[in-house]
Amino acid sequence: MAVDAGAGTGGVAWGLVKASHPEPTVAVTVLVTALAGASGRGAGGCGLVAAAVLSGQASVGWCNDVVDVERDRAAGRTDKPLAAGAPTRGMAAAAAAGALAVCVVASLACGLAAGAAHLTGVAAAWAYNLGVKRTALSWLPYAVGFGLLPAFVTLGLPGHPGPPGWAVAAGALLGVGAHVTNVLPDIDADLAAGVRGLPQRIGRRRGRLLAPVPLLAAAAVLVFGPPGPAGRAGWAALAVTGVLAVATVRTAGAGPHSRLPFLTTLAMAVTAVTLLLLHGDALA
Repeated sequence: MAVDAGAGTGGVAWGLVKASHPEPTVAVTVLVTALAGASGRGAGGCGLVAAAVLSGQASVGWCNDVVDVERDRAAGRTDKPLAAGAPTRGMAAAAAAGALAVCVVASLACGLAAGAAHLTGVAAAWAYNLGVKRTALSWLPYAVGFGLLPAFVTLGLPGHPGPPGWAVAAGALLGVGAHVTNVLPDIDADLAAGVRGLPQRIGRRRGRLLAPVPLLAAAAVLVFGPPGPAGRAGWAALAVTGVLAVATVRTAGAGPHSRLPFLTTLAMAVTAVTLLLLHGDALA
């Protein structure tokens, strides 16, 4: 599709930004950079972590829209910049390749072991875009990608310590919960387009029941996994997550267009991420 004649340079540039999936890209970048700071990384180290994660996530976003452009056009997704023609598919593909190159350099600058961990997670995300999302293993790239983020942080510290098992487990559970939560609003459109990942296969109602399970488990791991007592903050976070889990289950029978299950599971994810950040100093 040709670029709309009315789309100037600014329009194409803004389209590229939108096609990078800026909200999750920025959210994951801020989370991992904050985790790096909480674990003891200096300003320079945090800067490298931010550059690696930002470029990696942007490459994944552009890759996603390049792969899905024909499906988005067929579905009339004019909210998708590539489907509207600005930027072109070629521009987005070039941006994805460029961002991936930056990601490789920035990741390896954090250390070979840390870089390998992060690049494995980015490769898992690309694999999701390129076909795994259509299979029953659609959850696996999310588990791998999020589970390796604590490893990326700790392996870049002096002495290159491996991450504690509780951090990896919590990250993987957060990833699975994020996958199901992210898919919930679009299950019907995905099924119409032939995308049959795990959430689509089990259906909207059972997906709403499944979404809180890994997030509640992640919160429990983050409360009881780190050394020392859970403390008031841990118990309070676990209680809030439990209440949100019950609320999510109670909305399982809500109408297909209700966003309540999505919002409650999103709140659970935010609570678990907060717990992870609070235990950042226990990673090393």
